[in-house]
Amino acid sequence: MIDRRTLIAGAFVVAAGQPSCSRTVLAQASMSKISAYAFSFPALSGGDIRLAEFTGRPLLVVNTASQCGYTPQYAGLQELWSEFRERGLVIIGVPSNDFGGQEPGGAKEIAETAQHHYGVTFPIAGKVVVKGPNAHPFYKWAAEARPKEVPRWNFHKYLVGREGYISEVFAESVEPTDTRVKTAIARALAAL
Repeated sequence: MIDRRTLIAGAFVVAAGQPSCSRTVLAQASMSKISAYAFSFPALSGGDIRLAEFTGRPLLVVNTASQCGYTPQYAGLQELWSEFRERGLVIIGVPSNDFGGQEPGGAKEIAETAQHHYGVTFPIAGKVVVKGPNAHPFYKWAAEARPKEVPRWNFHKYLVGREGYISEVFAESVEPTDTRVKTAIARALAAL
């Protein structure tokens, strides 16, 4: 992240007609302003889930898996969706096979678990990578924004505020219906 002084110094050097290294500073500064709304996920059912369509709405992005001890959290996520979607919350499940190989199936198997077994009606992405050098761009962005709060297992939760930046992070062990999660969502929804 570039601080304000570096940005101002870079702008001053550009204004003074100095070499392009200062342009790099400005380019880095503008890149750091990318919000979550710049990303999209492939949708489980085809097409894309474009986060730009939800601009100004809080997002809860959760990496999921069908064969995990935390898989029952789908029910809690659906409960949050039912409680908060009319107020503007968007929940996106992002299946990943990165932790323990617990999402080995394809779209049909993921849909069977999430939608048929747990009754999920919120958007579910197609399976993606959420960690390492091949991570989906959203997860690379999130890791840069919160390097100490990256997914360590399935059902890690990023709460993105209305402005498009991560406002809270909840580890996989925190149930979706936990008071901390609900309070953070209510706070994000109340923000203007």
